[in-house]
Amino acid sequence: MNTPPTPSGIETAPGPWWLRWVARLPLPWLRAAGAALGAVLYLGAVRRRAVVHRNLALCFPQASPAQRRRWAWQTFCHFGQAFVDRVWLWHAPPAVITRRVRLEGAWAALSEPGPRLLFVPHFVGLDAAWSRMTLAFDRPWATLYAPQSHPALDAWARRGRGRFGAPRIVSRREGVRGVVRALRDGAAVCLLPDMDLGAAQSVFVPFFGVPAATVTSLPRLAAAAHAPVIPVVARLDAQGYRVWVGPAWADYPSGDDEADAARMNAELQRWIAETPGQYHWLHRRFKTRPPGAPGLY
Repeated sequence: MNTPPTPSGIETAPGPWWLRWVARLPLPWLRAAGAALGAVLYLGAVRRRAVVHRNLALCFPQASPAQRRRWAWQTFCHFGQAFVDRVWLWHAPPAVITRRVRLEGAWAALSEPGPRLLFVPHFVGLDAAWSRMTLAFDRPWATLYAPQSHPALDAWARRGRGRFGAPRIVSRREGVRGVVRALRDGAAVCLLPDMDLGAAQSVFVPFFGVPAATVTSLPRLAAAAHAPVIPVVARLDAQGYRVWVGPAWADYPSGDDEADAARMNAELQRWIAETPGQYHWLHRRFKTRPPGAPGLY
């Protein structure tokens, strides 16, 4: 399949000179720095490490303790590498991103007009997927964004995610209203609904066999906008990233929010099982419990 096109004239200001300089370092050097950052976090972030181990024990009870420890280590290592990779994703020349981030699968559907809902779960490569897609396809884009607590980090992330294509960066504080407006304007909207966002607007459906509070925004927005749901899974590798764009889900939404949420979790489970160490296990996925159920953390 041919390489997706790279539109011209869509890049915003590339940022400070020293970040542009760091972005030109060889990828193995940057990955080594990211792994070192991950090691520091693994050793120092005691509470977060406990969350990762608990999540893996709940989701992979059949795996050996040694295997789960390896996945926990990989979780922090890949988290650190993905964080450092943002330097070249947000500051390197577009040709570097095109070379290092490869689109696979049914990516041609992203060039078609009309609203699209992209299910982009929390794998470490999600920023790589966003940068590559907004670089390659000259169309309206939008995504939900959780503001960062540190102002400088928040500003850096917003500029980086808005680098290509002038996308709408919709704050979670704005709710779904901004997403609905973007869909009405024919945007491709990246949605990340695989986190525990509380009991409101959620249903309890299995995630690796454990009841998990799962928001129903994906099927509800798809129904409201008559938009197909397209999965996007980004995986880190030695060359950069592989971004797989799947075909639109058939018969989705079904009209049953609980069944649709369960299907979303089941699809996600299959992808996680391929590379467990690349999923965002640092989040307390099971913090919200069904009524009367004991806490898990």
